[in-house]
Amino acid sequence: MCGFAGEIRFDGQAPDITALGRMSERLAPRGPDAQGLIQHGPFALAHRRLKIIDLSEHAQQPMVDMALGLTLAFNGCVYNYRELRQELEGLGYRFASTGDTEVVLKAFHAWGETCVDRLHGMFAFAAFDRDSGRLVLARDRFGIKPLYLAPVQGGLRFASTLPALLAGGGVDTAIDLDALNHYMSWHAVVPAPLTMLRGVRKLPPASLLRVSPDGRQETHRWWSLTVAADAQVAALPAREREELVEQALRTAVRRRQVADVPVGVLLSGGVDSSLIVALLAEAGQHGLQTFSIGFDAAGGEAGDEFTYSDMVVQRFGTDHHRIHIPTSELMGALPGTIAAMHEPMVSYDNVAFYLLSREVAKHTKVVQSGQGADEVFAGYHWYPKLAGAAPADAVAAYRAAFFDRTPAQMAQILEPGAMAAGDASQAFLERHFAALSRSTPAEKALHIDTTVMLVDDPVKRVDAMTMAWGLEARVPFLDHELVELAGRLPQDDKLGDGGKGVLKAIARRLVPPAIVDRPKGYFPVPILKYIDGPVLDMIKETLATQRARERGLFRPAEVQRLLAEPAQHLTPLRGSMLWQVALLELWLQGQGL
Repeated sequence: MCGFAGEIRFDGQAPDITALGRMSERLAPRGPDAQGLIQHGPFALAHRRLKIIDLSEHAQQPMVDMALGLTLAFNGCVYNYRELRQELEGLGYRFASTGDTEVVLKAFHAWGETCVDRLHGMFAFAAFDRDSGRLVLARDRFGIKPLYLAPVQGGLRFASTLPALLAGGGVDTAIDLDALNHYMSWHAVVPAPLTMLRGVRKLPPASLLRVSPDGRQETHRWWSLTVAADAQVAALPAREREELVEQALRTAVRRRQVADVPVGVLLSGGVDSSLIVALLAEAGQHGLQTFSIGFDAAGGEAGDEFTYSDMVVQRFGTDHHRIHIPTSELMGALPGTIAAMHEPMVSYDNVAFYLLSREVAKHTKVVQSGQGADEVFAGYHWYPKLAGAAPADAVAAYRAAFFDRTPAQMAQILEPGAMAAGDASQAFLERHFAALSRSTPAEKALHIDTTVMLVDDPVKRVDAMTMAWGLEARVPFLDHELVELAGRLPQDDKLGDGGKGVLKAIARRLVPPAIVDRPKGYFPVPILKYIDGPVLDMIKETLATQRARERGLFRPAEVQRLLAEPAQHLTPLRGSMLWQVALLELWLQGQGL
């Protein structure tokens, strides 16, 4: 829901309202229903609104409460806002709107920065205190809603997307070499606070940034996740643990139905999205809209999973929309997909989510989606490998399973001037795992995937692609209470039954058996999985441009080797090494860099 941008000055000058207007315009797809811009001395804030809760003008943003001296811009949804409102009313607060934005504003006044502990949901917000001149920026526990920062001469700018900051101008756009190291080695994951650009940072998940009027800044992490089996939970009977997870999931799905517009479901036909549909149907949801996407077959593989999604539709009688995208449309959608990326993201299903969101937005403004279940409940193939690793070998085992390149391969593809001083990804991984002294190697992998990889790959992808069309995606598997419970489970509850064991046990009672026993599926996007024809021509043309040559990131001889045989150069996760190189250049050029 929505997007915002702002600027705070430390030099006595007024914010650049013209630049802020350009930033706001770049955010327009995130909030096509309304816009607002306000200035208070050294501070200015712009907002683009997607109307989902309280559709009236009373919930317009930026929201200003003159009596409290607060100005707030908010992106996301707080699912327990009604309960918080009752509590605040008990403290004497009065409300002019019926939505969650005013609840966040008054919660911030009542409880200060600790208000974030009470918020159940996804959010990023900017709160400016008129009297102290202090700005507070905050981001939700899993970074579901993005927030980017850029220092400018005499001040600081911030925005819901990186491209919005670029639209404002004045940003250092040189490549950050540590970020490039992460991108090329860690499946395009660039952990916060880094971004690919030296002049842009992102607020880490579960963090607050305090900005003083004189420019002093302090970041505070307000929540952390533990992934380590809890002895008391482990002592419970297996069925009782399963019931705890089922109840937490029911609560998570129910919370995400809060809206003043209909809420649909993105239905892939896998266990996760099928469970969401089943739980909504059990809760009495009628006329539930579900959406599935498919493509033309290629390389002997089916281009859709409609067989499975149809089983769920038949069982629960949803109002279903099958969306078939012919291959001819994929090429035309690639530029828009890449332009919508907050940062370069290599996963093939970006274009699938982009096109799916385009079609879904014609029917509804809000959907629930199954992202996060694999990272929280051990659905990926590398977790069993980590479970068998000795504690001393955890870093090496994770790197072997997930990382795209060895240091030697990095030196082979990157020009010497593009090489970072040291292996940033290796160092990050070692620090992260070392801090998890109570966790097994598999639990360490689950922790880093849930708190880092998930944030800067699947979650970022879903936000970018859905919000490009003014569609809000809600992710019940990232309800923090559910995730905290999953972290306390014995690891075998998650690793069992080929992964996601406890979820599959629940699903066996609720969805057709074929859904549970099917092979794990992914969005099949043939045109990118089998790089050839027009996609290969586009890549060749892009990498041959003057801008690509002058950038000097990649060794020409190695690029030519990748171009000659794209299918022969794959990462351990079966991603294309050529697409990774090309996507970075396509994104940079798409941003005018």
